[in-house]
Order: sequence, then structure tokens, then C-alpha cells
Amino acid sequence: MSLSSTRPVDSHDASRAPQPRQWPLVQIMLSRLREFYREPEAVFWAYGFPMLMVVGLGIAFRNQPVEHIAVDVQQSPAGERAAEALAKNEKFVVEVNDSEVCRRRLRTAKTAVVVIAEESSAPKYEYLYDPTRPESVLARGAVDDALQRAAGRIDPAATSDVEIDEPGARYVDFLVPGLLGMSLMAGGLWGVGFLTVDMRIRKLLKRLLATPMSKSQFLAGVMLSRLIFMVPEVVLLLIFARLTFGVKVEGSLLAVVGLILLGAVSFAGIGLLVACRAKTLEAVSGLMNLVMLPMWLLSGIFFSPDRFPAAAQPFIKALPLTQLIDALRAVMLEGLPIATQWAPISMLAAWGLVSFILALRLFRWT
Repeated sequence: MSLSSTRPVDSHDASRAPQPRQWPLVQIMLSRLREFYREPEAVFWAYGFPMLMVVGLGIAFRNQPVEHIAVDVQQSPAGERAAEALAKNEKFVVEVNDSEVCRRRLRTAKTAVVVIAEESSAPKYEYLYDPTRPESVLARGAVDDALQRAAGRIDPAATSDVEIDEPGARYVDFLVPGLLGMSLMAGGLWGVGFLTVDMRIRKLLKRLLATPMSKSQFLAGVMLSRLIFMVPEVVLLLIFARLTFGVKVEGSLLAVVGLILLGAVSFAGIGLLVACRAKTLEAVSGLMNLVMLPMWLLSGIFFSPDRFPAAAQPFIKALPLTQLIDALRAVMLEGLPIATQWAPISMLAAWGLVSFILALRLFRWT
């Protein structure tokens, strides 16, 4: 063995040896991916829970024949004749009871409407119903129509009913874009904001402060890693909704993907802003709920936001989730091109950009 082979390495030679280049942005994304997929609970809430929501709500609000209408008729000779006329229609479930029982059943929602038939030369009816219950209002109209026809009413215009049951016109079609938006909101806020505060509590952010990683690289890495999680989540949800309930995308699938990516970035930016200073899980949980609750209630996840008063509409329209869901429904249900959605796209981009810039300025490692 030669002496040269046993010569110790000079410190100057070691300093000149090439070092593997580290990309902080890539490394933070890889660490987030490994941490996420090693937690079965996180995988379930990201991928399994939205599909369970589609199944549960799709079954609960599936298209089905009109349910039987419970009708109480107050006991009297004229009431007996009214009950016989209503019983000829199979959609009515008729009971004849005395006045006290009828009112108690109406008060406890066991019947939808009470009919009081008065003795006279011509049929005369009084209806007791609850105007705050939609089913009670509809029952009053159906019962009145049936009794008027039984009394010999002839409609001046001929009419016919055509029941529509096709993809795009069902509640589950309306629901899926709302659930997509809800998943993006929850994933962006909890998946980004909660993670950031948890890392601050465990002193991991303080350790990252000693690395060459900058604030912008860390925040961008967290946002991009969340974006990667969202891709399989929304793809699975769309495929599952199509296979289970026949939910179709009427517009461009590429446009839907673009809206989903934009929504994920926007809510990730909001999540970073909420968590940029919070130091405890209780604090960030309260802030998350404060931000999410108005969007849960007002943005039209489960029903149209048009139900709220006109005075609240400007605030509702300013919410990012409202803009995202409206754009998704326009493309998925109406088949509109992405160019027609420039207003919600602009608002979503503004929410994401402003939130990220503010989070970058306000963020603290400790």
C-alpha cells in the first residue's frame, strides 16, 4: 500500500469537495407528503369523508316519488263526505278526528293540514295549516285542488304534468360542486393553517429558521404540497359521484380542474394568513371557525344563497367560497365556458394573492 493512499484528507480539500445542492422548496414539499401519507386518519378525512358526504346526502335527497300527505278532517257529516273525496286520491292519508285531536296533531307536525267542512247548501271548507312549514303550505294547495275538483270544478285551460328526472336537474348534481368547494376550503384552511401552528408549537419552525430556507420558500412549499393532496381528492370525488349517482360535467373538464386548482391556492393562502401569528391550537381553531362558519352557512354548499335577504347578498358574493361554488356550478351544470367566469376567477385570484402577501409580511417563525 502506498503512502499516498493513507494520507489524511486535507481540510481545504474537504471544503472544495462538491456538496449536494438542497432545494428548500422541494424538501418542505417532500416532508409534507411523507408526513401526510403516513397518517391514516389524515388520508381518510381528505379522501374518504367527502365521498361519504356524497353518499349520505345523495341518498337522503335522492329523487323519489312524492310522499303521502297526512290530512286530518274535523269530524262532522260534511267532514265525512270531504274525507271520502280525499281518500279517492292515493297520495292523501286521511284521518277523521275531533277538533281537539286535529289541532294537537297539527301542532305536533303529525299532520300537514286540517280540513273543516261546514254544513251549507254548497261545499265550504276551512283549512288550518302552518305557513312556516313548506310541506304544510303545499298540502293546503293539494287538498284544496282535490276538493274543488270533487265539487265539480272544471279548469278553463287543459294542463298536463311532465316529471323531469335526469342528470343535471337533481339535488345531487347541485350538491357535488358545493362539496368540492367545501373540501377545498377545509383542506386549505385546516391542512395549511393547522399544520403551520402545530409546527410552531413543536418548535419545528424554530429549527427551520436555522436553515437556508426563507419565509417565502416555506410558505410556498406548504401551499404547493396542499395542492398536490387536492388533485387525487377531487378526482376521486368526481369519479365516485359519476359512478354512484351519474353526476356529469356538462362543461370542460379542464376548466373544472383549473377552478379547483385556483380554489385550492386561494384557500391555502387564507389558511397561511390565519396561522401566521397564532401560537396555540386553541387560537388557530377559533380563528379557523370564525373564517369558515360564514362560508359554511352563506356560500351555498347545500342550498342556494339566494334564499338570504337582498341586504346580505353583497357580503355573500364577496366570500371566496361563494365565487368558487358559483363558478363550478356554472361550468359543471350549465356547461358555460371558462371565459364567462372571469369575475369569480378574478376574485379568487385576488383572495389568494392578497392573503399570501399579507401572510408573508406577518409570518413569524416563533
